[in-house]
Amino acid sequence: MNGLQHAPAEASTTIFALASGAPPAAIAIMRLSGPRTDAILEALAGSLTAPRLATLRVLRHAGEALDQALVLRFPGPGSYTGEDSAELHLHAGAAVIEAVADALLALGATPAEPGEFTRRACLSGRIGLLEAEAIADLVAAETGAQRRQALDQLGGGLSRLYEGWAQRLRLLLARQEALIDFPDEDLPDETEAANRSDLRSLCEEMQAHLADGARSERIRSGVRVVIAGAPNAGKSSLLNALSGEEDAIVSPIAGTTRDAISVRLQVAGTLVSFIDTAGLHETGDAIEAEGIRRARVHAARADLVLSLVEPGAAPEQIVTEAECWVIRSKADLLTAPAAPGELAISTRSGQGLDRLREQLVAAVRRLTAGGAGASLTRARHRAGVEEAVVHLRDAQVQTWPELRGEALRLATLALGRLTGRIGVEDVLDTIFGQFCIGK
Repeated sequence: MNGLQHAPAEASTTIFALASGAPPAAIAIMRLSGPRTDAILEALAGSLTAPRLATLRVLRHAGEALDQALVLRFPGPGSYTGEDSAELHLHAGAAVIEAVADALLALGATPAEPGEFTRRACLSGRIGLLEAEAIADLVAAETGAQRRQALDQLGGGLSRLYEGWAQRLRLLLARQEALIDFPDEDLPDETEAANRSDLRSLCEEMQAHLADGARSERIRSGVRVVIAGAPNAGKSSLLNALSGEEDAIVSPIAGTTRDAISVRLQVAGTLVSFIDTAGLHETGDAIEAEGIRRARVHAARADLVLSLVEPGAAPEQIVTEAECWVIRSKADLLTAPAAPGELAISTRSGQGLDRLREQLVAAVRRLTAGGAGASLTRARHRAGVEEAVVHLRDAQVQTWPELRGEALRLATLALGRLTGRIGVEDVLDTIFGQFCIGK
């Protein structure tokens, strides 16, 4: 059990959803979960099948045969959701699926919301909140790196790390409360010193966890590479060259791109968003000015900025904490070699593009290196650990025992919200709204 708030099974409805792809296909899997699961199976299949044994049955409703299907029954609390559950493996024709769904509705089942099966697994204590997020990430994974990262988290490494911290915090809090409640008792002299040492050590561990350079978050959400520069510097041409498609309009007329255009590609096994932005310059056009403002916002949030510069021009001033590469575009028109540290390319002749791609591969690997294992994958995780660190730092400087104890309590609450031990309902809608129906 993971300490999550439990939902009583008898108060829940019985839900169903198609867990497989859209018809037509070879097999369609209809999932059920809830207190009426067994009654519905008896009504459809004639009798209950043996638990966890695929059994061939003819499904009938209202005197009509609906399909010949494999029926699997998973009694609670040992099922995925912790409730009585079942799967119907149907012939995946649209008419079959519709007929079975209509029968389930008539027998009292309710269509599931996105992620509702995993939500019930979370509320029943079958999985933790962090594992539920990992399932969502695994379903959404587009790259091998995302798949491996989600499987690492699903294995419970991150939960064990945070639960270990929470357990140490509870011990610190118990010691601190002993010092507050029994000031005149003969507590060991080293209790106060041990508390301070353990508190400092725990805070340092959390800070090291945060100092990961957002590598795991980049694996999950993708690396953001922003293409910036003056109008007509060749930004859209570079985007098209990198993607191999005509994703952006290319025109000799300056200012063609007024809003950001994003193309998602895989680089070194990692998802990368290449963002073509409006040309940076002074303008009195309100629409163009808004596009330039957005371009600067994208650059400020980037993981890497490619600053394109035409021959003879000076690089634009780009405010960003990311690495910024100066790239001389239209290299076929250059009259002098690029300066040291700059890269010259031509989308017309292809000059320099292979070298740029090689450097992009190296940069993506560098930006995501070490992002496996028990590491931060979501902004929610980072915010929770950061909040706990703030309270731990406060506890270290407090001279009043009562205030130190309150700071430790607040740090414990922050970790509790992160793991789902406290206030789990506040984040469930956000997490499970990202799931597909049937998961």
